Amino acid sequence: MKTEKEKMMAGEPYDAFCQELTDIRTRVKRTLHKLNVTEYYTDKFQDTINELCPNAAKDLNIVPPFYCDYGENIYAAEGVFFNSGATILDGAKVTIGKKTLMAPGVHIYTARHPVNVKDRREWEDCQPVTIGEECWIGGHVTICPGVTIGDRAVIGAGAVVTKDIPADTLAVGNPARVVKKLNE
Repeated sequence: MKTEKEKMMAGEPYDAFCQELTDIRTRVKRTLHKLNVTEYYTDKFQDTINELCPNAAKDLNIVPPFYCDYGENIYAAEGVFFNSGATILDGAKVTIGKKTLMAPGVHIYTARHPVNVKDRREWEDCQPVTIGEECWIGGHVTICPGVTIGDRAVIGAGAVVTKDIPADTLAVGNPARVVKKLNE
């Protein structure tokens, strides 16, 4: 029988409020407090980032405040940068390619909730998010569950990305749509 965490990671319906996941999120909130408050501006800051996101490159650059659910599901390659106010709901894997830059207030969501209220009371599921290399994600962009953004794509400020965005394109709006080919 699978644990709720195993179900979550497999993209299956799970109980987000089970004790195991609640305990993990509680531990992560303590680490986030260190990151956002007590270790910011100290020589322990990068160690705290690495503790929070053990599967990310050791040079992951985060400007607090930063928020996430689990941290361990964030796979950020070398040179990834998050400006202040980023939120990652990482119930599923979030993969970010090298040298991708995030402006302030970027939100990345993997959690999905049923629209039927009875189902929503019982379960949720998660779908992974993948962001390619050398992307620029503008301020206050929201990236929804299951989305893939191709290499070198630019997502304009305030966009809500609900579907995949091809490499070398500029996407803007709500919902985000491709408006221009880039890097030709």
